[in-house]
Amino acid sequence: MSDINELIQRYLAAWNETDATARRAALAEVFAEDATYTDPLVSVRGLDGLDATIAAVQGQFGGLVFSLGGAVDAHHDIARFTWNLGPEGAEPLAVGFDVAVIGEDGRITQVLGFLDKVPAGA
Repeated sequence: MSDINELIQRYLAAWNETDATARRAALAEVFAEDATYTDPLVSVRGLDGLDATIAAVQGQFGGLVFSLGGAVDAHHDIARFTWNLGPEGAEPLAVGFDVAVIGEDGRITQVLGFLDKVPAGA
């Protein structure tokens, strides 16, 4: 379970990484090359799609950070967790719930995301 917790922390760190080169390296460590990411606003496949999605979110919500909203719940090769997006240490502006499928190599192959709280105009 600690390996999955660490993977999810690295997943959130990739979402927070603003340096494009460092973010791409983080994504390659966390995600399989052909991983898919789907939430109500976007559906992408591969590291290029993931990188573009994260860059767009950072552009829209500059200065905000993703953090874990509670304990990671996992079994077999599946993890679910709540995340928060907001100013560091303050009330989150957005809250979501992701389910990640982890491949045999320990990298994420699929993320299914849900938005529980979204700021007006987002």
